[in-house]
Amino acid sequence: MNRIVAKFAQLKSAGKKGLVVYIGAGDPHLAATRDLALAFDQAGVAVLELGAPFSDPLADGLVNQLAAQRGLESGTTPPKLLATIADIRKQSQIPIVLYIYFNLIHKVGLEKFIADCAQAGVDGLLVLDVPPEESDNYEALMKKAGICHIYLVAPTTPEARMEKIVKRGSGFIYYISREGVTGMQSSVASNLSSQLAKLRAHTDLPIAIGFGISNPDQAKAVAQEGDACVVGSAIVNQIAAHGQSPELVAKVGAFVKSLADAVKTL
Repeated sequence: MNRIVAKFAQLKSAGKKGLVVYIGAGDPHLAATRDLALAFDQAGVAVLELGAPFSDPLADGLVNQLAAQRGLESGTTPPKLLATIADIRKQSQIPIVLYIYFNLIHKVGLEKFIADCAQAGVDGLLVLDVPPEESDNYEALMKKAGICHIYLVAPTTPEARMEKIVKRGSGFIYYISREGVTGMQSSVASNLSSQLAKLRAHTDLPIAIGFGISNPDQAKAVAQEGDACVVGSAIVNQIAAHGQSPELVAKVGAFVKSLADAVKTL
């Protein structure tokens, strides 16, 4: 069974919620990405999203844009990232999603890229700029490889289109809790309950809620509404602050554990 599917099934059977963590791959370097992944597994993270560095990350706010820039500067490429994931797999079975823009896939070739992902131990792809209407071949190849194709739903998505999107997704649905790009916010969106009710009317897939979640209290509040919460920029900000410190993994790992513990107390 796919690791994402298995993890959410395990959480559901235990009556628990999950923490999904996003970091920019190769920030500050791929050795740190590997060590952070292992630390997050120990901290109780349900799913790890690794952002493949890209020169034009249009869905991302400043914090994650700078992480992508640092990843590019460290020499991180998709093949090197997949090699790092294969290295993580020697010690950890944490579910891993690649958060990626289609140009990077297109350069390699869709079929080859998906096959390479499967071989490396990737469990899901979240391709930011591929709409479901253009995904027939992509979805078929992903299903054949046993990898989840994860789609985004925004608060501005009309319900008719929302229904079409969620019926095509797999693994989980990533619900963007607020309009705009990624980034830390001082409060969580006020309309989560009503939006999630619309989603749940059309899918049984787990719903992970992201964009703007910055601290344990917010993570706990959001996890109460969905099946998982996604925290990215707040963690990437910690990596930026401690990137050159020998205590990088320990400090970031402790922050992530505080988030995971908050979600687990539900």
